[in-house]
Amino acid sequence: MRVNQISVFLENKSGRLSDVTRTLADNNINIRALSIADTIDYGLLRLIVNDPDLATQVLTDNGFTVARTEVLAVEIPDRPGGLAGVIDILAAKNLNIEYMYAFVGRSGDHAIVVFRIEPVEDAITVLQEGGMRILRGEELHSL
Repeated sequence: MRVNQISVFLENKSGRLSDVTRTLADNNINIRALSIADTIDYGLLRLIVNDPDLATQVLTDNGFTVARTEVLAVEIPDRPGGLAGVIDILAAKNLNIEYMYAFVGRSGDHAIVVFRIEPVEDAITVLQEGGMRILRGEELHSL
């Protein structure tokens, strides 16, 4: 139920994002979802890709600083209040969302949102008890 996310630390300068995406493309790695956060000095690129092991290897081999994190991909009812309902489930159990971003794709009548929540096991339990479906990494790659 956990999804491997790759985080790439980038200097805030022209061409660095292009270098990452070109490296992934040249190695036939497909980006399924991404998020970028930045500061004055650096950016943090978070990626869900079809082959996290290969992506980690080729990016590291090309001089990028890469970290792996487990995140959850949750189906959210694609209607007003769908996301609020899921966040309410987590808040009721005092689980903190460190960050989240949307997945580019749909699963039936649902949107997919990627969450970083600790402790992840508690989040899985609470979300499942709340009737939410958590996708496996393999499912994301096939959407």
